[in-house]
Amino acid sequence: MSVVAAFAVPHPPLIVPGVGHGREAEIQKTIDAYREVARRIADLAPETIAISSPHSTSYLDYLHISQGDGASGTFAQFGDRADGSRVTYDRDFIDALCRAADACGLAAGTAGERDPELDWGVLVPLHFVQEEYARRRDAGTEPPAYRVVRMGLSGLSPRDHYRMGQLVQHVADKLGRRVVTIASGDLSHKLKDDGPYGFSPDGPVFDDYVCRAFADGDFLALLTADPGMCERAAECGLRSFQIMAGALDRTPVAPELLSHEGPFGVGYGIAAFTPTGPAGTDENRAFAEQYDAWHADAIARTRAEESPWVRLARFSLESYVREGRRIDPACDLPADLAAALPDELASTRAGAFVSLKKDGQLRGCIGTILPTRDTLAAEICANAISAGCRDPRFSPVEASELPELVYDVDVLSAPEPIDGPEDLDPKRYGVIVSASRGRRGLLLPDLDGIDTVEEQIRIAARKGGINPDESSVRLERFTVTRHL
Repeated sequence: MSVVAAFAVPHPPLIVPGVGHGREAEIQKTIDAYREVARRIADLAPETIAISSPHSTSYLDYLHISQGDGASGTFAQFGDRADGSRVTYDRDFIDALCRAADACGLAAGTAGERDPELDWGVLVPLHFVQEEYARRRDAGTEPPAYRVVRMGLSGLSPRDHYRMGQLVQHVADKLGRRVVTIASGDLSHKLKDDGPYGFSPDGPVFDDYVCRAFADGDFLALLTADPGMCERAAECGLRSFQIMAGALDRTPVAPELLSHEGPFGVGYGIAAFTPTGPAGTDENRAFAEQYDAWHADAIARTRAEESPWVRLARFSLESYVREGRRIDPACDLPADLAAALPDELASTRAGAFVSLKKDGQLRGCIGTILPTRDTLAAEICANAISAGCRDPRFSPVEASELPELVYDVDVLSAPEPIDGPEDLDPKRYGVIVSASRGRRGLLLPDLDGIDTVEEQIRIAARKGGINPDESSVRLERFTVTRHL
């Protein structure tokens, strides 16, 4: 057997009566669609349910799979005093999945579980599945028991999340399991001004984008969504949906968007994907290869459009990582790059930040507020190396990663003191938060997902180990010229 169905579902805890206390009636369409999903799962009588959740153990560079005989969890943190749920894990499936990941070089496995309890991203779908199974048990028609495979998400690429799903499909076929996959994940968290996270214009755009992909069965769209849009929309479930898509690789499917609503400012979408033929029989749905071609073209376009500032940063980091040498921009540049550099890079001094991204995720960011080198060119070269190799949040960039990196170079104006938050605008100004004992934190302007002055100050203060309410706090602002 293989994957017999896949479902994308949200996980609002308030949909559970013990948490919602009546408010769940405000998302009745979501409840009705969830119960339809549970009915279909019970009809299919899967042996294994593979669930991916944004709230399970997650790492930047590793896809975690929960291990052991099983786990339990409750909604106690949301005020529900019910006993909760317990599941039995499919240990044979988990072991085979880990071996398959190891064999293909995917960073995935069971190491490093921080919290074995079931998270609400798993508990909410199971609430409806178990409710339906209990109803059928009372009627004398309960299907055989299922076991669970629980997966977290990561900071790895869309391709790697899709590959995780492909391995679920592979192991299901190898073990002869009837498997249902559930991709747990909300859509945007920024649909309404009075919602828990406020409003962003990209919130409704993201929800429309994903719902169209669900309705059309367009899994390539799930892999190629613009990372900036996703960040600004504060999405939750996209990587979970990418795993689900991989579990249906090369499989003809009938897609259905069962419901979509967002009355509380968070998007809740439910979709079903039913195979209409055997896995591996529809080459038009070989989305891994389609994504690889799209990604290669996107990287090539980015390289072709790089500004001289970015080309300089890239050449500096690549020379250091590949050859171990620090280049002198006055004499070590290729002729075409030297000819392209504006005179100001050699004739001016300024602080500069170099930011690196990989697969839309930050990979390093280091800079200087004020100039520390003789020229802006030298400043950029030094900070590119620091961003790639000395950002304490990340391991040093490896040579194999260099072709995937996308660079930004921000050239800073001189900071100026301000009287208070009213003098800030997160789209226009960066902020420096300073306090006693030399503590200082900085945040650049116009960052995806940073929409308010309060967020900007809070994050900058945290970076400097500062309580923003301290009496010694001082604020400065600056502008940047951003080069892509």
